[in-house]
Amino acid sequence: MTRLFNAPADFPEELLEGFVAAYPRHVRAVRGGVVRAGRHDEVAVIAGGGSGHYPAFCGLVGAGLAHGAVVGNLFSSPSAQQAHSVGRAADAGRGVIFSFGNYAGDVMHFGRAAEQLSAEGVRAECVIVTDDIASASVDEMDKRRGVAGDLVVFKVMGAAAAEGWDLDDVVRVGRHANDRTRSLGVAFSGCTMPGAREPLFAVPEGMMSVGLGIHGEPGIYDIEIPTADGLAELFVSSLLSERPAGHDGRVAVVLNGLGTVKYEELFVVFRRVHRLLSDAGLTVVDPDVGELCTSLDMGGASLTLVWLDDELERLWTAGANAPAYRKGNLPQDAAGPAVGEAPGEIERGPAVPLATAQSQELAARVHSLLGVLAETLVEAADELGRLDAIAGDGDHGIGMERGSRAALAAATTALHAGAGAGTLLQSAGEAWSDKAGGTSGMLWGVALGALGETIGDRHGPDAQRVADGVADARAQIMAVGKAELGDKTLVDALVPFSETLSAHIAERMPLVDAWAAAAASATAAAEATAALSPRRGRARPLAHKSIGTPDPGAVSLALITRRIGAALAVASDTPAEQN
Repeated sequence: MTRLFNAPADFPEELLEGFVAAYPRHVRAVRGGVVRAGRHDEVAVIAGGGSGHYPAFCGLVGAGLAHGAVVGNLFSSPSAQQAHSVGRAADAGRGVIFSFGNYAGDVMHFGRAAEQLSAEGVRAECVIVTDDIASASVDEMDKRRGVAGDLVVFKVMGAAAAEGWDLDDVVRVGRHANDRTRSLGVAFSGCTMPGAREPLFAVPEGMMSVGLGIHGEPGIYDIEIPTADGLAELFVSSLLSERPAGHDGRVAVVLNGLGTVKYEELFVVFRRVHRLLSDAGLTVVDPDVGELCTSLDMGGASLTLVWLDDELERLWTAGANAPAYRKGNLPQDAAGPAVGEAPGEIERGPAVPLATAQSQELAARVHSLLGVLAETLVEAADELGRLDAIAGDGDHGIGMERGSRAALAAATTALHAGAGAGTLLQSAGEAWSDKAGGTSGMLWGVALGALGETIGDRHGPDAQRVADGVADARAQIMAVGKAELGDKTLVDALVPFSETLSAHIAERMPLVDAWAAAAASATAAAEATAALSPRRGRARPLAHKSIGTPDPGAVSLALITRRIGAALAVASDTPAEQN
């Protein structure tokens, strides 16, 4: 288990602080992650994802590799704000490429950051890694997760950028590398989040879980632990099943330890991997064996194969010099003024728009409800994490706690600055998304922002405006997250909540009563998700393990609506009682 930490919630920030202190010649800190310490004049390749995977992602920042890394919370995607900050800091005027594993939160946040940079005149693209063969079939490769193959794609693009390639060509070769990369992982034991009493999943004694995810997701199925040779045979036979037709027989190989499998064990496995590949007529080119993409203290390993061509081989074997990864004799970046923002740049919040006295009074009441929301999620964090760990990565509870606390803090600042209800909600939404990251962080940020935009800063209590704001939030969440009813997401609880609320408000029911009825609908719908098979998100590859357990996103939304409803009922003078 993870034993060395202070406050669990501070773990990501403190590990990044220590990393920067340990490698000042390689990296410097910027908001959201790190960038190279020295100057460069290349297309900027930005690696990114959650914490807990070192040396991915910050350990791969250096000459011939990544130009920056966006570092999120444990096993949770960074926020769009973090990615935007690192992208601005790393850009040398030739554009930015964000590269990351194929997870819903990463896709949403990095995609939004790329859009923001493009709107500011900085060319920005995304290259998504989809190497995990266990997470989807060949016919649905776009749904596959990114695991240790991240390293290959980052390395190839970093080498191409170092040669002076333009952005379009670096993107092309990165996507080509992803198309030629396949990985499979296994676990003997689950990993334990800092402060947690139990691992995210357990493997029965004497068994091995096949097809795990690097965010603590359990495998697709369990088998008896084989010998080292038996594991090598499983790895190689599984990956060779997707060998491209007509491939000339040269492969890059990455045998990766996921946290507690030791190098000596990996070498025993690799000796057999090498023989099996040779027997299959393949030539191994510049292999890597070691911890390259971990999952905290997970006991496990993965094998990655890259079907090389001349271009990919040259870029794979090119020199690199990063804190946790080196090839050849490439020197560090030249010293000198770094590009982008200064490490100590002062962040200034947006000016607070003028608001009516009615809206300022409503803002105070909304602030109180956000306090109820945050208290609710702090109390429920462990249970929400437990639900999420059954078929996901177990971070939903802590992500919701972080997000709601950040939202409350931002709302407090906005309230003291004289903000109206709309601005206060939008500020809270921005802070939630930024602090929580992940899919839920993005979606709750969108929800609060949409609600705030509809309520505005000119009006007092208005039940119809609240119902319209919830409907707008529903529409924007479905547009951003692409989820529909039946996908086993928070949408399954949100849609009935919104529809019930709007229907009762249209009948002139007081909002306190309409909200209670809507919360009951959301709760019933959340409970009904237990029978569904997930079609989106990190639970999708483990759909069979999810059946019988309700979706944690739907559960948390229903819980929030109930607690808010109870608070509205208690406050006899709340705006929620008025039409």
